[in-house]
Amino acid sequence: MDTGTHVVMGIAIGGLATLDPVVSTSPEMTQAAMIGVLAGSQAPDFDTVLKLHNNSSYIRHHRGVTHSVPFLFIWPTVITLFLYWLIPNLNLYHLWAWIFLAVFLHVFVDIFNAYGTKALAPFYSRWLALGIINIFDAFIFITHIIGILLWRFGFPPGWTFLSMYGVIALYYIWRIKAQRRVYQHVKTLHPDATHIFTSPTFKWSRWHVVVRTKSMMYVAESRANKINYFESYPFEPIPDDPIINAARKDKNLAAFLSFSPAYRWAVSIERHGYSVKFVDLRYRSRGHYPFVAIVRMDEDLRILSSYTGWIYNNASLRRKLETVVAE
Repeated sequence: MDTGTHVVMGIAIGGLATLDPVVSTSPEMTQAAMIGVLAGSQAPDFDTVLKLHNNSSYIRHHRGVTHSVPFLFIWPTVITLFLYWLIPNLNLYHLWAWIFLAVFLHVFVDIFNAYGTKALAPFYSRWLALGIINIFDAFIFITHIIGILLWRFGFPPGWTFLSMYGVIALYYIWRIKAQRRVYQHVKTLHPDATHIFTSPTFKWSRWHVVVRTKSMMYVAESRANKINYFESYPFEPIPDDPIINAARKDKNLAAFLSFSPAYRWAVSIERHGYSVKFVDLRYRSRGHYPFVAIVRMDEDLRILSSYTGWIYNNASLRRKLETVVAE
């Protein structure tokens, strides 16, 4: 989910913690629990600093190790010990448990969007991306805001947020069933499909869809239970080709391929030599595919520059390639 949603979730979990008598009867524990769950609700995304290094590190590692099974326990432990150093005489067990809940819920809800996480690493290294909830879901965010406002106006926070999460749980069940209906609808139209990728949009009745068969790929959308097709392409696996093999040594393209399961590729001959471009078909926007990876090489297949990330016009891509030098 987005940062704003994780913040309001932290506040809500802090309100839930007041149901714990150990927390609610101690001003120090109440303060420490709120600080702790706010930190815990953000901690798995501390790897966002990788974006300061480069896009390839960010794409390959964001929502990776910091969302893994070991860090479900590392984050609460580090935050609890830090708070205990600041505020002695805390109940470490109860404080750790509430911070653990905040970290766990952060990782759990991230599984439901199209980006996903490596939540089961190191036991299962593949990305878990269910494609059910948008990375920003207005219903979830607004429901949290309503709960916070009710708390502000005197409603008991524990029972208020417990009721709120009951509503959100029902919302998740409804969205899971809605996504399943889309999947089954597409499967009836393409019984030979080897892969069906769905991702939600801001509109509940609209879903992005990519279908892959052994011979074709289809880009479509499901809108109000109707499948609308945009483009179709022959399915072309990445060949064992000297130009593409050289490009795949680049960190930006390697990061793209570690993240994207549905893409097209193309090789073009240009003045500098060759360009290899991959586009992710899951993120079609107004007829454009903004998530790309491109590698420029000279005639001797030496990498000149490369880029991976979100690009919405060719001028911007040219500027990126002029300024980003392949490592």
